[in-house]
Amino acid sequence: MAASALRRTALALGLAVLAMFGPQGARADAEVDLALVIGVDISYSMDMDELALQRQGFAEAFRAAQVHDAIRRGMLGKIAVVYFEWAGAWDQRVVVPWTVLDGPDSAGSFAEKVAAQPVRRAQRTSISGAIDFGMKLLGESGVEATRRVMDISGDGPNNQGRPVVSARNEAVAQGVTINGLPVMLKSPGYLDIPALDVYYRDCVIGGQGAFVVPVREREQFPNAIKTKILLEIAGLAPPVPLVQRVQGAAPTDCMIGEQQWRNRMGN
Repeated sequence: MAASALRRTALALGLAVLAMFGPQGARADAEVDLALVIGVDISYSMDMDELALQRQGFAEAFRAAQVHDAIRRGMLGKIAVVYFEWAGAWDQRVVVPWTVLDGPDSAGSFAEKVAAQPVRRAQRTSISGAIDFGMKLLGESGVEATRRVMDISGDGPNNQGRPVVSARNEAVAQGVTINGLPVMLKSPGYLDIPALDVYYRDCVIGGQGAFVVPVREREQFPNAIKTKILLEIAGLAPPVPLVQRVQGAAPTDCMIGEQQWRNRMGN
């Protein structure tokens, strides 16, 4: 065979291989039990210690034998995960791209990549922007998933971008479940709210089996993250809601973050 023909054959084979793979090396037709989007708040209201603790908690979760067992027990025995950080409406960055996890080796490698990236901070808090970006990532996953779940953690209400309820409702309408991990380690400041767990319950989470796992003590952080990941992989919710509804309580104002920002700016 002539050299030119060999080159054409190699090119054709290369294109065929590329066609078989989706973004970040995931098979475009791969089937998984779960496509999990992890979106982590890095706004300036989180201090560097909290950001490092958050990052460490997610890394440790994917190193845990219980998580490996939960993946293995799925019908297909594998999940796809992507990890991104978010702050303002135009500030979202993928830290670890879509990766298929099918056992301790792949999960451990994912954990090491999460832990290895430098921690950064950015301005404002747009949960709606995080949800919209998460939906974009789900559309680019390159996998067929039995369930699609978005895992949003943060320490304050939405204060930039479109209303969070609009983003939440659109995602839920497309069959996505959004779970929340509100970080409540400090006394509320001028752009925080005291009942962030209730805000997440009423304004952020949604979809089949959606739940909130609040973090109120630093010591709870790693275990709360692992618990949340385990529940998401298993397709379960806590047997008792971790944020209870109070009879007669006033409705949650899902625009409270935007109002706080307007008050701060004098509008």
